[in-house]
Amino acid sequence: MAVYAFVFPGQGSQSVGMGQDLAQAFSSARTVFEEVDDALGENLSKIIFEGPADNLTSTENTQPALMAVSMAVLRVLETEGGLDLASTATLLAGHSLGEYAALAAARSLGVAQTAKLLRLRGQAMQKAVPAGEGGMAALIGATLEQAEDIATQASQTALVEIANDNGGGQIVLSGRMAGIDAAIALAKELKIKRAVKLPVSAPFHSSLMKPAEIIMAEALEQATIAAPIVPVIANVTALRETDADTIRKNLVQQVTGRVRWEESVRAMVAMGVDSFVEIGAGKVLSGLIRRIAPDVTTTSVGTPDDIESFLKSL
Repeated sequence: MAVYAFVFPGQGSQSVGMGQDLAQAFSSARTVFEEVDDALGENLSKIIFEGPADNLTSTENTQPALMAVSMAVLRVLETEGGLDLASTATLLAGHSLGEYAALAAARSLGVAQTAKLLRLRGQAMQKAVPAGEGGMAALIGATLEQAEDIATQASQTALVEIANDNGGGQIVLSGRMAGIDAAIALAKELKIKRAVKLPVSAPFHSSLMKPAEIIMAEALEQATIAAPIVPVIANVTALRETDADTIRKNLVQQVTGRVRWEESVRAMVAMGVDSFVEIGAGKVLSGLIRRIAPDVTTTSVGTPDDIESFLKSL
């Protein structure tokens, strides 16, 4: 009997048209997109389905959009497929904004409230650092220790920190642009396989996001957060959480804190998980998980065909 963890993707998994086939095929999926549109007071689903890509990749749109697609997939699994999340999944986790989707899936947050929080989170993160002053870079083929050394040395030029430990030798740095440039140069000197700037508009998951953290602390203080029906692994601690107050605190810290994805996956495997199901757009997390834990099974569920085959496999 498989032991499942459901995981929810973060920024970078978006594409124009995602979720449209679900909305066309299932009224339960359409209801999710309508709920998100109503919560935000605008037609975000039109941007998700039709673009333009520049609008979708704007952080304030990407964050609620990816959550909407994940929740549409889950709603179809539950409504049309009779899936009972609490008895099927042992754990839930999400990458960065995906943690909000995981909490919405676990009934810890309502969908409308999650959409509003992610819209605010996207806007706050975007405004925290003036455009062009901060950035991010991916190191491919680096150990965590090498990345720490590169960040420390580059910070002599300008602040650089580790934003994501994605596993499989993929580590993302975040900081001031001069520091990011210095880090890329250092990585090349150290013969790191690849060091590339990411097409993002701000230095996410770094201490430069402190203004956004303050805004999210105020918003999350007002938010209604319930105990999740399935425990959720927190990005900032890689620990299994069920306490609403701890979840609130972790979501605040997540704005400036490191996404400990490799640690999270290893923690889930140590708790007995042998099958990971990626719910929503793309297959990014499935690829990362296979590199971290080659012996587990991964399944990506984002289309009507994916849903049909996954339900048959249960």
